[in-house]
Amino acid sequence: MTTPEEVDYDRAADRVGRITLALAVVGTAVAFGVKGLPWGGGFFLGSLISVVNYRWLRRLVDSLGGERKTHGHGKVFLALRYVLLGGAAYVIVRFASVSLPAVLAGVFVLTAAIMIEAAIEIVYARK
Repeated sequence: MTTPEEVDYDRAADRVGRITLALAVVGTAVAFGVKGLPWGGGFFLGSLISVVNYRWLRRLVDSLGGERKTHGHGKVFLALRYVLLGGAAYVIVRFASVSLPAVLAGVFVLTAAIMIEAAIEIVYARK
């Protein structure tokens, strides 16, 4: 069994990023194929929000670990990032002719990627 000291968190975080992108691409293609432009566009925009959120979270974690230096404007951005994401979601839903359920499904791409990564870790931790 794998001990916590043996777990490589950087590799797991990289896998989460790749899984997120793969789910975004596949989900967008499926949404376009099954429901057309409003759903495909909505899923794409929601996935884009999810990917941007992951990159911001990853940068935050890296800066807390001491790998990156944060600047003064980084702290302001940290406080306002969810306001920015919420504003982007509002503009997308209000002014674009995309499906709200598709946008919400796209936003949860990161959550699905983390669940997949957890399953991978569980399966390979037994070996």
